[in-house]
Amino acid sequence: MIQQFTVSRDDSVYEAFPDVTLTADGRLLCVFAECTHHGKRDWTRLVLTESADRGRTWSSKRPLTEPTKGNPYWNCARITTLGDGRVAIIADLIGTDERSKDHHLLQNYLFLSIDHGRTWSEPRLLPAQGIVPDRLIETPGGRWLVSCHVQDPVSRFLATRLWYSDDQGANWHGPFTIAHQTGLNLCEVSVLPVDELTLVALLRENSFKGWDAYKTISHDGGLTWGPPITLPIPACHRPVAGWLANGQALITCRLMQGGKGWVGWWTQNTLAVLTDKESLLASSREEAHTRIRPLDFDRSPESDTGYTGWVQFPDGEIYVVNYIMDDAPKAQIRGYSLRLEDFVLPTTTRNWPA
Repeated sequence: MIQQFTVSRDDSVYEAFPDVTLTADGRLLCVFAECTHHGKRDWTRLVLTESADRGRTWSSKRPLTEPTKGNPYWNCARITTLGDGRVAIIADLIGTDERSKDHHLLQNYLFLSIDHGRTWSEPRLLPAQGIVPDRLIETPGGRWLVSCHVQDPVSRFLATRLWYSDDQGANWHGPFTIAHQTGLNLCEVSVLPVDELTLVALLRENSFKGWDAYKTISHDGGLTWGPPITLPIPACHRPVAGWLANGQALITCRLMQGGKGWVGWWTQNTLAVLTDKESLLASSREEAHTRIRPLDFDRSPESDTGYTGWVQFPDGEIYVVNYIMDDAPKAQIRGYSLRLEDFVLPTTTRNWPA
């Protein structure tokens, strides 16, 4: 049974776009944005909160950045614990319209902590130009990957690009195109390493038509990528993918059904999706399978939800963070505890439908 917890609720400010990591000393660390509103960024700040009891209770917020007023503004931060125990946050600082040709004003910064998130380095400007970056991905071979998306100036459709470093950020190479296809707005990527050279990128399609998630596959460490392939996760926005200890993959995302209207009717559901390596590497939708679990429903008449982050504890418990309005006047950050039994009962008998 899924349990819910309050990570942060401050009715004076809009709290949104969280991510979470499990630090090397066993604490949960959550980063998220404060802003005036999802659709109004005349004031923003990035903040952190932490939990020493597996997300049941959380500390008071503390700032990662100084507040902004107007452009540029802080947008979506992503957090990860690296193999050497350092914690890394990537966040985009947006100084122009997100579909502008002025890509140099769509900046991304890297924050590093050597003490499990208690203190942070000065933000380092990355070469990646674009918005809504993925987490800093560390491949099994030690390569660092950074990715984000922009609007292609020629096609006017969104393009998702990647940069890599083989010396822990001292030098970067790129960009390399993960996904760009006329007729599709592929964005908000989540890169999932399969082995040292094989990567799968999960993508949101941003035409608001309720289309499936998309994926692309690289077999050379991210230098070249195959064509976009649909994955059976309907109406998928902002996928966040990772491996579970049992070898399966978990993807959390928003269900964006599309149709008429924006405010109040445009999105209410957050999902947790179970799949596997074979499905992620499959060459067609028909060769892939998913098991989809509703995670939360936003009852607010101005519903706004579905940007998530998640971790798994060594004992198998999964902890997800999400932003949601629901019973609050402004968006809040909520946590969820679940296990694999919440997807499928542990049994050796399969009762297939007739």
